[in-house]
Amino acid sequence: MGINHTQKNSNLTIVAILLAGSFVAILNQTLLATAIPYIMSDLDLTENTAQWLTTIFMLVNGIMIPITAFLIETFTTRRLFITAMTIFAVGTVICGIAPNFFILMVGRIIQASGAGIMLPLMMTVFLIIFPLEKRGAAMGMVGLVISFAPAIGPSLSGWIIGNLPWRYMFFVILPIAIIDIVIAYFVLQNVTKQTYPKVDFLSIILSTLGFGGLLYGFSSAGNTGWGSIQVVVSLIVGTISLTFFILRQFKLEQPILEFRVFQYKTFTITTIIGMIVFIGLIGSETILPIYMQNMLDYSPLESGLMIMPGALLMGFMSPITGRIFDKVGARWLAITGLSIMTVTTFMFTNLTTTTSLTYITVVFGIRMFGMSMVMMPVTTAGLNELPIRLIPHGTAMNNTMRQVAASIGTAILVTIMTSAALNSADISNPTSMIHGVNVAFIVASILSIVSLLLSFFIKPLEYKVIEGEGS
Repeated sequence: MGINHTQKNSNLTIVAILLAGSFVAILNQTLLATAIPYIMSDLDLTENTAQWLTTIFMLVNGIMIPITAFLIETFTTRRLFITAMTIFAVGTVICGIAPNFFILMVGRIIQASGAGIMLPLMMTVFLIIFPLEKRGAAMGMVGLVISFAPAIGPSLSGWIIGNLPWRYMFFVILPIAIIDIVIAYFVLQNVTKQTYPKVDFLSIILSTLGFGGLLYGFSSAGNTGWGSIQVVVSLIVGTISLTFFILRQFKLEQPILEFRVFQYKTFTITTIIGMIVFIGLIGSETILPIYMQNMLDYSPLESGLMIMPGALLMGFMSPITGRIFDKVGARWLAITGLSIMTVTTFMFTNLTTTTSLTYITVVFGIRMFGMSMVMMPVTTAGLNELPIRLIPHGTAMNNTMRQVAASIGTAILVTIMTSAALNSADISNPTSMIHGVNVAFIVASILSIVSLLLSFFIKPLEYKVIEGEGS
């Protein structure tokens, strides 16, 4: 009994340290959105240039995630976490004291290098330290962090910008990162197993060019157009590099990223569902504020407050859906959640110039409630199907696919929104622009129906089958 109690306390300590680190990393990503206009005026930047402060973070994050499986198998949990958090903290300091845009970009790149390791590491550790029947509740805590940080970020940065210089945004999160590093140094235990795979530098280069090229291409398309030379070249380089990267992984004895995880049917289905849900989440959080601010003349604060109730609801629900998952599995949670998500997405296809703030907030909140039943349960169901040795690769693959889906999906939805406007020449006409928003949500609704159909193929109570086989 004493050993179990000690082990339980040890697990709780690990959970608290990893959650705090991931929370700071995700919060940092959402803080900047409100502050960009102020940074633009302070550093004399154009909108396109300033946008790179968020784009570069996502790009480097996306490049780092595929490499995390290799890092997790090479370094101990403690060393990797402390190194990742230290890199993040150094980047945060550089951002806080940056005298110009170039130094600020360097800081963001360093921040993202550390942050990109955090989420896959946390998910891998949770799946190792918790037994199958408790993984849903554990991953519900991950969902709590992923939801709460974006809910708090815009409001916190809005308050800081209103009362203090924008640099204080970085100094607010720095103490949390430092405290987490110090605590981790003294109490964090090693739980991941080192297999010391060989370093295949060609794979790392191909992975960086592949995922980086695709993410850069799709994220740039919104600004420069799909036909621009930088977008076309980026997508071609990304596609070719990624093809060679995947082919190379099948030939290596110890691949950087194990694509054989897709041989597990449930993992493949749940990963596709997760990608579509993430497109729906990031896409709507991008399009709705544009619609509210540019077409209905709402303030940035009002569009931020519209997102908050739904994000908080999703955060509160994540641990609850995690516990439900442990009892009934992911199938019915996913079917229910995706049904709610599909209906509420359709409710955004009839927006007008007179749509009320209450309507948008309530529908968005119900939509996020539906998403909370899907996001972590389907992820956990897919990862539960993998053997322990493949879990680092499964978490890295899952996060990579979501990052790529969010980037590509958002770029496509924004392009549909602008090109589907009834009279694109008349940008000043709100009605024609709102038609584009409605068409974008019709496409999102069709994607949601696809994910709903896929959810029927998730095996019920998959973890109990595996548990039985293992006993």
